[in-house]
This record gives sequence, structure tokens and C-alpha cells, in this order.
Amino acid sequence: MQTLNKKLFIVAGPTAVGKTGFAILLAKALKTEIISADSRQCFSELSIGVARPSEEELAAVPHHFIASHSVAEDLNAGYFEQYALKKAGELFQQHDSVVMVGGTGLYIKAFCEGIDPMPVVPPEVRAAIMEQYEAKGLIWLQSELKHKDPAFWAVAEQQNPQRLMRALEVFNATGKSITVFRSAQKKHRDFEIIKMGLEMPMEVLTARINQRVDQMILDGLLSEASSVIHFRNKTALQTVGYKEMFDHLDGKISLEEAIQQIKLHTRQYAKRQMTWFRKDPEFTWYDARTVSVEEVLVH
Repeated sequence: MQTLNKKLFIVAGPTAVGKTGFAILLAKALKTEIISADSRQCFSELSIGVARPSEEELAAVPHHFIASHSVAEDLNAGYFEQYALKKAGELFQQHDSVVMVGGTGLYIKAFCEGIDPMPVVPPEVRAAIMEQYEAKGLIWLQSELKHKDPAFWAVAEQQNPQRLMRALEVFNATGKSITVFRSAQKKHRDFEIIKMGLEMPMEVLTARINQRVDQMILDGLLSEASSVIHFRNKTALQTVGYKEMFDHLDGKISLEEAIQQIKLHTRQYAKRQMTWFRKDPEFTWYDARTVSVEEVLVH
């Protein structure tokens, strides 16, 4: 199906900036539906810790890739590319525009540009790296990659454990740098992609993050983490909010320490998200506190 006259609006930005609310307003104005580009909200077992949209928000506009999979499944950017392209194609049969919203930069990049297929990594290779990382931490992970895969290390997000573990998995499984499997060939999409980023001053975002974490605790994050602890070695749970709660449940840190760590790690994650999205010159940036749908559509 030709979709040359179709438009896909991407709403991106750091966690807690207000992407969900704005995407719903935009989708309502366009009389369309939303595809989530969040690598954690897609898991049905996770709700509080991933800030899944509320029942009211989900009812306001049809959403896709929300609570649609299980944490037992190993999803990645390549899977999302295929899922989202298929879903967008289906939605374009009924709508001229579609909205995509999320903060997972690699998923958005895969959807827009394509992603190279990665080699299959045996589960035991992944499990061994996870075990070492749990025991020895980020410094061990950084040291391993610096030594084994200097080509990747030179361009890596060096504070991002998920990206580092993925690169180490590929190296340990194949003996080759993950960079070997990247062609950097952008794929053509036959619809227009309009990228918008939401931002706000870091001190304002920090206050929003702290407030959100406090609310997550009140809503039962500890109980939710406890209910999925048997999945703790899955990629889905190597994420802020759950790792700290697991440490508390293991007796390593107090609940108050876990809460403070979640706030700190969420701020660090928000900064990494901004660094990622800022590298893409196709984004137009808006102040999340004042942006209007009319402003975006006129632009």
C-alpha cells in the first residue's frame, strides 16, 4: 500500500516530561491512534514502575504496544521496528496521520531508519554477563568492553549498562565487535515522519521526577517489584525502579535508600535520553510546559 501522503508524528523526550498527555491531545486533534515507543510499557506485568498511561488515558485514545507482551519475552529494537511498521501500515488504512510516543531512542531510531539484524546470543552467554554485572557492577562492564571491544567503546554510551551488556553479549558470542554488524544504511519509509521533542529546565524536570517516584511508592511499586522478582534476569527488568527495589528486597539497602537511588538513576536516565535525542537534527524542540497542539501542527 502506498502511504506517501501519510504522516507519522513522533513525540519524544526525557522521562516525566509529559509526553503521554501531549500525545493524547495530538492524537485527538488528528482523530487517530497512538503507537507507544517505550521498551518497558509494552510488558503486561509492569505498570507502576514504568509509568504506564492510566486507564483514563488509554481509554481516551486507542494505544498500541502497551501491556501487549510478557516480560518472559525477549523484545528488542529489531522486533519493535517490524511491529511498529506493520501497525502503522494498518492504521494508515483508516487514518491520514498516526502518533508515536515514547522515550526509547533506539526503538524510535529503528522505526525511522531501520536497524541491522544482530546475531543470536545464546541465553547462557547473556546469563553469565548478567551474573558478573550484578556482582561487580558498571566498572567491571566498562573495563571488559574497553579491553575486548575498543571500537565500540570509542563510540559507546559509556554510562548505559543495557547498551554495554548488549555489546559484550555480541562480542562474547561471536568474537566480533557489535560495530561490525552495523551498516549505517538508512532504510526508506514511504510516509512522512515529523519528529518533535518535549523539554523543560532540568530543575523543573527533577522536581517532576521526584514527585513521580514518590507517587510510584504510594501506588505500590515495592509490591509490583516483588511480584516480578522471579523475572529479574530478563532484560525487561534491568531497568530503573525495579533493580533498586530488588536490592531492597534482597536486604542490601533500605527502602529509603532504594527510593533515593531511583530518583538519582531516573535523573541520569533523563539526561541520557536528552543526549540521544539531541543528536538527531530532525527533531523540533518545544517547551513541554507551554506547547500546544496548534503550535505543532502549524509548524
